[in-house]
Amino acid sequence: MIRPISPQQRQSLVINACAFATATLLLALVALVGYMTWRGSAFIWPDPIYLVQYNEPDGEVKQAYAQWHKGAADNSTVRLSVSTSSRPYQTQSILDASQFLFSEEVEQAAQIELVDGRTILAVPAAVSDVNNAQLPLSELSVQTRSEDIIDRRIAYIRRVELARLHENIAIYNRREVEAEAPGRLQLEKAYAALQEELRLLEKKQQAYTLTVRFYDGETFSIQLADIARITYPSTMSLPDKAKAAAISLWYFLTDSPKQANTAGGVFPALFGTVVMVFLMTIIVAPFGVLAAVYLHEYAPKNPFTAMLRICVSNMAAVPSIVYGVFGLGFMVYTLGGQIDSLFFADTLPNPTMGAPGLFWAAATMALLTLPVVIVATEEGLSRVPNSLRMGSYALGATKFETVWRTVLPIASPSMMTGLILAIARAAGEVAPLMLVGAVRFAPDLPIDGTFPYFHLDRQFMHLGVLIYDGAFNSQPDTKGAAMMFAACSLLLLVVLILNIVAVVLRTRLRERYQ
Repeated sequence: MIRPISPQQRQSLVINACAFATATLLLALVALVGYMTWRGSAFIWPDPIYLVQYNEPDGEVKQAYAQWHKGAADNSTVRLSVSTSSRPYQTQSILDASQFLFSEEVEQAAQIELVDGRTILAVPAAVSDVNNAQLPLSELSVQTRSEDIIDRRIAYIRRVELARLHENIAIYNRREVEAEAPGRLQLEKAYAALQEELRLLEKKQQAYTLTVRFYDGETFSIQLADIARITYPSTMSLPDKAKAAAISLWYFLTDSPKQANTAGGVFPALFGTVVMVFLMTIIVAPFGVLAAVYLHEYAPKNPFTAMLRICVSNMAAVPSIVYGVFGLGFMVYTLGGQIDSLFFADTLPNPTMGAPGLFWAAATMALLTLPVVIVATEEGLSRVPNSLRMGSYALGATKFETVWRTVLPIASPSMMTGLILAIARAAGEVAPLMLVGAVRFAPDLPIDGTFPYFHLDRQFMHLGVLIYDGAFNSQPDTKGAAMMFAACSLLLLVVLILNIVAVVLRTRLRERYQ
């Protein structure tokens, strides 16, 4: 005879099933984040350099300096990043396991990372000056530091001093100041002096050359100005590798993408993502809250209001690409075109606001996340007891004063919940952004030192778009793929930090008005 299950046993079974499902999801999430972090760490962790020997498909035996990419999907292939005299810049070679003969770690070989993102694996042989006089290798670090100082000075002249002079000269041009005016002559004299200083610095940049030697004895010359970093991974201890990884992480966070978004850093994309999310939040918060307040506090309860609520709920399920098409067609071409015709007619036919840019991307994301904020805010408003409203009315407060001073503060935690959900969705969207402003490469930031300083009309980079584009330009188990995994981990971290800030604000508001 089968004994019936008691209510206590049924409740215990449900609790255990829920606990098991929750634990499984958490383990899956931890495994996903851990896998992306592990794969992304290959982009910053220095790999040893080996002397490898392998057979070419034609049977020829070759030897070269290479970095061995472990963790391939199977054991039937060997993936190497090889530098040879015929192909000095590091390229990927995928060999059948039967072609691979042996490998031997080489301590004197260096990993030479160039400014343009390419890498050379070779043995530094000599440093020479403009007169071809040989210098000892001990001078390499000294000259490299000198090149860094020159690079920073050149960048400062171009980005700050020359930009300031260009802006001042443009002001004189708009005012139609005469060419012989003392102020214009002084600006032109300063401009010529900076141009001469740039010429001398660039000449000094080309004064020193590094000669490297490959395994076959062939040499290759590199301008020191073209070198970003030189490391010897095979001689590094664990603390040295950790220090080198920290330096690589810093460059990853502060440098621009290179080599079709498969090398370099992600700073423009990181900056653009954060700025776009903050601008989107500034746009969606007031509109979402005002719409929720109207629907719950002021709108009459009739079929039209019920239909409006259904439409708001359905908007949350609309595919994001639809919002992108709407943003491109209505916001960019229609609204932006009207703004150009009214305020930027002198720049036509070149559009200013009538082209995809940061503002329209933030506005499109605000429209996409608006239903989430409205629903969450309205849920919070419905939880405010009516007794508080009646008490406020009894004390002589108006409808507006009741909503502003009593209802909204109590419902503010729910408003923050809606913003948290909106931030999480907007930070990870890719499809609509590719239509309304986000591009694969835009090193110029939307904020700089040139008036008006905050350029809402500029196109920008986004971490999601960077990952999407880089995934198509990188092959599995290479540095490019590792960079994409590192960018994915960074995007998750950005979303986590933004959500933590919002959760902290929500907790403080809840404690204050509970």
